[in-house]
Amino acid sequence: MSVARVTEIIAGSPKSFDDAVKVGVKRACKTLKNVKGAWVKGQKVIVEKGKITEYRVNLEVTFILE
Repeated sequence: MSVARVTEIIAGSPKSFDDAVKVGVKRACKTLKNVKGAWVKGQKVIVEKGKITEYRVNLEVTFILE
């Protein structure tokens, strides 16, 4: 039987929400072992001078404990 843990992270990208998710998962996998999934809990944008400068996502990353 496995035991999982969930941790929340925030990731950003100047390109898109999709890219922000990819950046977040890639970074999480560098630190956490056995990453099995991620849930996009929220999305927001950073706006400067009327233009979107960054897309941000709140991710809940699930990983299996050893």
